[in-house]
Amino acid sequence: MRVIAGTARGLRLDCPAGITRPMMDRVRGAVFSSLGDAVPGARALDLFAGSGAIGIEALSRGAASCHFVDRHRRASEVIRSNLARAKLCGAVRQQEVAAYLGRTAPASFDLVFADPPFALATGDPAHPTSLLAGSELARCVAPGGFFVVELPQEPPEATPSWELLRNRRYGQAWVAMYRRTLDA
Repeated sequence: MRVIAGTARGLRLDCPAGITRPMMDRVRGAVFSSLGDAVPGARALDLFAGSGAIGIEALSRGAASCHFVDRHRRASEVIRSNLARAKLCGAVRQQEVAAYLGRTAPASFDLVFADPPFALATGDPAHPTSLLAGSELARCVAPGGFFVVELPQEPPEATPSWELLRNRRYGQAWVAMYRRTLDA
């Protein structure tokens, strides 16, 4: 796994063994190609961050800041190490995603990325369907901001707070891009 573009281009990233399923480089490349000019200057949030590859890619491509959230201590350590090796700065938080969004997260992120474990139960408050239906994620994203999520099944349709812009299947995974509606 490596950083695809930007200031840290080509850097190989460490991955915490046994606790993550990193987004493939080609999928990450497609996501960032789709986001285009939305990345430079953006405030980003990487949920279920694992190695931090998605947020580090955003920072490498010019995002102004990135918060990384993962519940595993080992993942937090690896993210900090990867950030240092990439010579990038980010805020790393070891916390459950639902708790972070419900109590800790600042508002007004422009880009939110989520690559949750595929085994996450549908009723879990951190499951993408729950995140899209609830108010916590929408509260953290600026109107017009983006939520990009990788899922093991076809993504949910739009909700009152989210417009589904794009979904695409990559092997066993689906990647969906939503935009936060202006009137939610």
